[in-house]
Amino acid sequence: MKTPPIVSPQEWEAARQELLGEEKQLTRARDALAAKRRRMPWLAVEKEYAFEGPEGRVSLLDLFQGRRQLILYRAFFEPVVYGWPDHACRGCSMVADHVGHLAHLNARDTTLVFASRAPQQEIERVKARMGWTMPWYTITDDFDADFGVDEWHGTNAFIRDGDRVCRTYFINARGDEALGSTWSYLDMTALGRQEEWEDSPEGYPQTPPYEWWNWHDAYDDAAPAPEWVAQTQRGTQAQPG
Repeated sequence: MKTPPIVSPQEWEAARQELLGEEKQLTRARDALAAKRRRMPWLAVEKEYAFEGPEGRVSLLDLFQGRRQLILYRAFFEPVVYGWPDHACRGCSMVADHVGHLAHLNARDTTLVFASRAPQQEIERVKARMGWTMPWYTITDDFDADFGVDEWHGTNAFIRDGDRVCRTYFINARGDEALGSTWSYLDMTALGRQEEWEDSPEGYPQTPPYEWWNWHDAYDDAAPAPEWVAQTQRGTQAQPG
C-alpha cells in the first residue's frame, strides 16, 4: 500500500486548512440545496392508504401522530428479502442502526417512521432483537409502488395542513446513506431545521439556533435556555458551523 508522506506539524496543519476550505464550501452547498428543497412544489396525496401498526389499522395521516411533518423510510423486511425471518435487509438494517433519538425530530414537529411488508408480529420481534425503537408499520396496499419504493429502499417526506397531506421530497439510492441524524432528516423536509439562519420562504417557522436544543428526555420541560445560548445569540456567529 502506497501511503501519504509523513510531514511536520506545520505542514500537516497547512494541508488540513486547505481541505477545511473545501469542506466549508461543501457545507454551504448542502445548505443551498436544502433551501431549494424548501421551495420545491408540493404534490397532493389524493389516494387513501392503509397501514397496520401495533394498535391496528391506521391511515397515512395517522402516521404523522399529530405533528406537521412526516418522514417515511421504506425498509425491506419480508419473505423475499435475504435474511428473512431473522433480519431485515442488511442495508436497511444499517439505516435503522444510524437513526438518532427521535425526540429531537419530534421537537421540530416532525415524525419519523419505517414501513415494510412484513406483518407486525415479525416487525416487533426484529425490532426487539436489534434494539430499534422507531415506529414501524406494515404496508398493506399500493403505497410502495405509488411512492417509488416497491423495488428499492427510499425516504419520502410529507407535510399536512389539517387533514390534507402533501408529498414534499423523496431521497433514495445512495442519498439514503447520508440520512440518520436529526439534521440530515430535517434538511430534507419542507420546513427544514426551522432556525433563523436558514434561507427559507417568508413566514416559515423559525427560531434562533441552539435555543430549541435540549436533552432528549427534557423537551417537555419549560425551563428557559441556559445563559450560554443567550451569549451565542449576542455574538457574531448567527449560523452554526
